[in-house]
Amino acid sequence: MNEMFSIQGKVAVITGAAGALGGSLARHFASQGAEVVALVHRPEQVEPTVEALRALGGNPCGYACNVMDTDAVRSIADDIMKKWGRVDILINVAGGNVPGATIMPDQNFWDMKLEDWVKVMDLNLNGTVYPCHVFTEVFARQGYGCILNISSMAAYDALSRVAGYGAAKEGVSNFTRWLAQEMAIKYGEKIRVNALAPGFFIGKQNRAALLNPDGSLTDRSVKVLAKTPMRRFGDLTELNGAAQFLCSDAASFVTGVILPVDGGFSSFSGI
Repeated sequence: MNEMFSIQGKVAVITGAAGALGGSLARHFASQGAEVVALVHRPEQVEPTVEALRALGGNPCGYACNVMDTDAVRSIADDIMKKWGRVDILINVAGGNVPGATIMPDQNFWDMKLEDWVKVMDLNLNGTVYPCHVFTEVFARQGYGCILNISSMAAYDALSRVAGYGAAKEGVSNFTRWLAQEMAIKYGEKIRVNALAPGFFIGKQNRAALLNPDGSLTDRSVKVLAKTPMRRFGDLTELNGAAQFLCSDAASFVTGVILPVDGGFSSFSGI
């Protein structure tokens, strides 16, 4: 194995680790020898998540945690420091869309529920900012650390329908770039902050928007693939290599980057 890309023995905190994307990244990092700390939303998710990771090796642990509760996140950070004495990586995956902040073609802007706008902004933007607020203190004390956030293609273009989600993910991208410079200038080159911007992957949340009940493509899917030069949806495992690169020593001079993993969607004009 090329040691430059190794994450062997790294202590990696992953939020949203019971979800599709967070779970995929957690399993990959565990398989590569990282000591994964899985943060999940509900208590009943802890044991199955940790068991799946333990089967891949290492000594994973898990916590039920609302990432909006900074006191709870700080308590977890303290526990991790007692157990391992350090935190090497924070991956913020907790997020997702809220239906009431989505505007369908037969709806108008004022049909959107403002309370759901607040929920989607909290879940995606503040749900990224708050764990960063806690763990950057740890990184500043120990003099190093790596953060990986999750942005979206909705941050590159104002995609139809997903008003709240798009605004939140654009906020994640901007915050990622801001925090990268803040950490490097004030606390040194060894604290890096980057983000992935996934393209279109079929999961539980967007399956109905992208596939008809018979498995055929919806009109929205047809438009997505027409703007994706590779002409296919991504597989969640195709995010793993990019995530590992950004969290490894191979990316030691990379910070403030929003890396698309999108089959060319963000670079294609469609002309």
